[in-house]
Amino acid sequence: MFRRRRKKKNKHFPFMRLLPFLIAGAGGWYIFETAQGFGIGIGVYIILWLFIKIWSNSRHSARLRKAGIAEVDTMTGEEFEHFLGELFKRRGFRVSYTKASGDYGADLILKDGGDIIAVQAKRYNSTVGVKAVQEIIGAVKMYNATEAWVVTNSTFTKQAKKLADINDVYLIDRQELISMILE
Repeated sequence: MFRRRRKKKNKHFPFMRLLPFLIAGAGGWYIFETAQGFGIGIGVYIILWLFIKIWSNSRHSARLRKAGIAEVDTMTGEEFEHFLGELFKRRGFRVSYTKASGDYGADLILKDGGDIIAVQAKRYNSTVGVKAVQEIIGAVKMYNATEAWVVTNSTFTKQAKKLADINDVYLIDRQELISMILE
């Protein structure tokens, strides 16, 4: 008979999440020697944590905005998607990211007025083939997109160009990506 295995719960997990708050509160208690000091310590910890989180995110966005094609060639696929998101935001699009797996062929969804554009991002070292175009064609209906784009840091095969032309898929290759970065 089949028995389900129960996952062992980590009994220390809730305590470990509270530990920084307790340390911050203890620091406030040590300095002010009151219960209010305990609260002040926790409040200062939360404010510092939020400040560091916002600063870190802004630095990451700034680094992506300053990246050129040489940096793009060394990015991971996920970094390339976020780079394109920042690039399209600068061009006036509203950008949303699809989940990493099960994205139905689109990595980014761009909105510009009434237009919805499904974008497939391919950071490759070799040419991009028909599969990328097929994936984005499937994504058009899934996301109710009015346009489909495939963006790469490389080039496209002749077959991919032909399939894209037949299905009105806009291809952005290395040269056009460089032009977009420089604008």
